[in-house]
Amino acid sequence: MFNLDVLFSVSNIILFMAIITRISGLFASAPIFSTYPIPQMAKIWLAALIAFILFPIVQYNTHFTVPNSVPALTLILFKEFLIGFAMGFCANIIFVGIELGANMFAVQMGLSADQALNPTSGGSSPVITQVYTYLAAMLFLALGAHQWLFAAIYNSFKTLPIGYSLTFSPELVGQIVTITSQMFGIGLGIALPIFGILFITDVLLGFTSKMMPQMNIFMVSMPLKIYLGLLLSLMFMRPMAEYMSVLIERFLTNIMLMF
Repeated sequence: MFNLDVLFSVSNIILFMAIITRISGLFASAPIFSTYPIPQMAKIWLAALIAFILFPIVQYNTHFTVPNSVPALTLILFKEFLIGFAMGFCANIIFVGIELGANMFAVQMGLSADQALNPTSGGSSPVITQVYTYLAAMLFLALGAHQWLFAAIYNSFKTLPIGYSLTFSPELVGQIVTITSQMFGIGLGIALPIFGILFITDVLLGFTSKMMPQMNIFMVSMPLKIYLGLLLSLMFMRPMAEYMSVLIERFLTNIMLMF
C-alpha cells in the first residue's frame, strides 16, 4: 500500500513542481510547442503527464534538499525554467534561420508586401516563407524531433540536477552562443541558391534596360522574378528538405550532448 503522507509530502510536491517547471520552460520556447496555436490546457496537461512519468526516476537519482524559504524556492523554479527555456531556444534557432533565409529571397522575388500570419513564428511573413517553415515543421515531426527534446530533458536531470546551484559551465554557454550564431549560416544556406539566381536575373535585366531604354523593364521584371522564384522553389524543394533534415538532426544531437 502507498503511504499518502509520504507520497504527498512537501519534498515530493516541490520536486514535482521543479520538474514540471523545467518542462514548461521547454514548451515556452521549443518549436511547434511555443509557436503553433496549441491550447494552453493541452500543453499544461502534457507537461504534467511528462513530469509524472519522470518523477520517480528523478526522485531516485536526485538528492534534493527542500528549500527553507519562499525566495529559495523561487530561485530553484527560476533555474529550472531557464534550463528548459535554453533547450527549446537552441532547437528553435533552426526555424528562425529557415525563416530568415526564406525572407531574403522572398524580398528578392518582390513578395515582401505579401504578408500573412505565420503560425510557426506567431508574426507576419511572406507566403513563400510560410511554405518553407511548414516544410521544416513537417520534417521536425517526421524525424521525431519532439522525442529528442524529451530525451534531452530526461538527460538534463542527470547533468543539471535540481537544486540551489545555478552553474552553467563556460563550455555550455559557449555551445549555446555557437548554436545561436549558426542562425545566419542556416539562413544563407537556405537563401543562396534562389537568391543568387534572382540576383543574376536582376543584373541581366539591368543590362537589358540599358540596351532597350524604350522597354518598361519594371513591368517585365516583376512577374518574371515571381515566376522564376516559384519555379526555383519547386526545383529546390527536395534538396532543401534534405538540407533541413540534416540540420534538424545535427542540432538536436548537439542539444542532447550539451544538456
